[in-house]
Amino acid sequence: MTTSSLQRLMIAFLLVCMAGVAGSADSAGAASAADPSHQPSAGVSGATDDPPGEVGAGDSSRSGNRFDRLVRTKWGNHRNWDDHQDGNVVSIGHDSTVADGEHADSVVSIFGSSTDAGDVVTVVSIFGDTKVTGTVQDAAVAVFGNTTIDGKVDGDAVAVLGNVELGPHAEIGGDVVSVLGIVRRDPAAIVHGGVQSIFAGDFGGLTGLRTWITHCLLYGRPLALVSGIGWAWGLALGFLAFYACLALLCRPAIDRCVQTFETQPGQTLLAAIVAMLLWPVLLVLLCVTLIGIAAVPFVMAAIVCAVLFGKAVMLAWIGGRITGSPTAPKLGNPALAVLAGGAVVLVLYVVPVLGFMVYNLLGILGFGAVVYTLILAGRARRAAKVEPAAAGISPASIDTAAPTSTVPPPAEPAPDGPAQSQSAASAAPAASAAAVPPAAAAAPTPAQITASMPRAGFWLRMAALFIDILLVGFAMSVLHHVVHLHLLVLAAYGAIMWKLRGSTVGGIVFDLKVVRLDGRAVDWETAIVRALGCFLSLAVAGLGFIWIAFDGANQAWHDKIAGTVVVRVPTHP
Repeated sequence: MTTSSLQRLMIAFLLVCMAGVAGSADSAGAASAADPSHQPSAGVSGATDDPPGEVGAGDSSRSGNRFDRLVRTKWGNHRNWDDHQDGNVVSIGHDSTVADGEHADSVVSIFGSSTDAGDVVTVVSIFGDTKVTGTVQDAAVAVFGNTTIDGKVDGDAVAVLGNVELGPHAEIGGDVVSVLGIVRRDPAAIVHGGVQSIFAGDFGGLTGLRTWITHCLLYGRPLALVSGIGWAWGLALGFLAFYACLALLCRPAIDRCVQTFETQPGQTLLAAIVAMLLWPVLLVLLCVTLIGIAAVPFVMAAIVCAVLFGKAVMLAWIGGRITGSPTAPKLGNPALAVLAGGAVVLVLYVVPVLGFMVYNLLGILGFGAVVYTLILAGRARRAAKVEPAAAGISPASIDTAAPTSTVPPPAEPAPDGPAQSQSAASAAPAASAAAVPPAAAAAPTPAQITASMPRAGFWLRMAALFIDILLVGFAMSVLHHVVHLHLLVLAAYGAIMWKLRGSTVGGIVFDLKVVRLDGRAVDWETAIVRALGCFLSLAVAGLGFIWIAFDGANQAWHDKIAGTVVVRVPTHP
């Protein structure tokens, strides 16, 4: 492709944006200065009510209005948007047509085809075909479509992901370019420039993709019961078979993820949201370091695998809900549950708007089920490592300490030594038991006292926070010169109140108190760390505060960072 061809192709793409901006401005101007005496002329054929035979080609009195009446299309079953001001014809969702004897500057169709039988400057179709039987002064371009020329084009004829077809009356002043397509040329066609096929291949203008966009994407659904999108149904059925194979090969993992979602749906959804918000941050942090760049492909592959596995989990859950218990379906195998759930989902995919909602929701919930199951598995693994270690240390320490702590036997044992040793051994436990006071043995530790106190729930803490925000906001409204420091002042207010009183004013109203998990008093270090942690809880869409509603200990992110918990301490028991 020559430099001139590339420039003209770029101009054709820019025309789409320019025509849209110009059309919006012109439409606004026309609406503000509408002329009630203005009546459409009868010089446009095609989609108007006037027959084309009523238009005189030499009627100069009507030529001034032709720019405002090019290709008027009535509102039908499809939603569309037209602009035909100043000679620009822009159509979205349907076709554009310039009839014989008409003139237009730019003809652009998005998700539709453009047909020129008159005289235009540029013709562009995106996800549609371009057909020229009249005259084009500049270029005729089709993107994701075919370009058919049987008239005169002074510039280039271009098709991207489509074919270029030249009829017997075609005359091209520039180049003929086909990208990922082929050029079919009649022997009588005249081409003054060159003919180029870049990555030649007959893709048929990706008719199937265009049909899917028209009947599926524009309706907000992945599938539709129309001809021409068999490839989409084949792709969906192929993925369904893949999910069934995953259920066959990874049955324990599928069952575990289904059980996680069934028993803890709130935590699963929260884990999905947090993971989706944090994985771009993780990729950026990996790219910042030279060593981390090598891990980016593996992280992306892990995310894709988690999403695909999550889809299988959700299909198994849906099938299990239909056929029986999600973790023990009546069909007896998660693979059969996946097929049953997949059949239901395929039906939902055909429903407009709901189809894409179901598709995205399954991906989000499935991803969250996989992530949260991995989190639970990590917690269980750490607990399994700690418990055996704690259980193995005490007996060993006792065994090793016993020989060193016993008194050596006398050199010459008395005749009644065995009896005395037996009585001494029986008396030792009694003496040790008597040495420990019963009150001391039964006294709970501060950490146990903290663990036994009732935790404050999400709504109670949010109500207390709302009162604190109102108080700080009122104080800041008096101090106008520091009006931009609301969050900083609120954090400082919280840290001071937590250290001095163990609670803020809002917490005092609802009998709330901030305590440490180890039972010790809140010091300045803990109060400051907790206050700074509130910024992290707020930064990620406030998820750190929402975490209170789903956490088993009712802790926010800043509570987990500072090692604190909010408990209820009623003043009147």
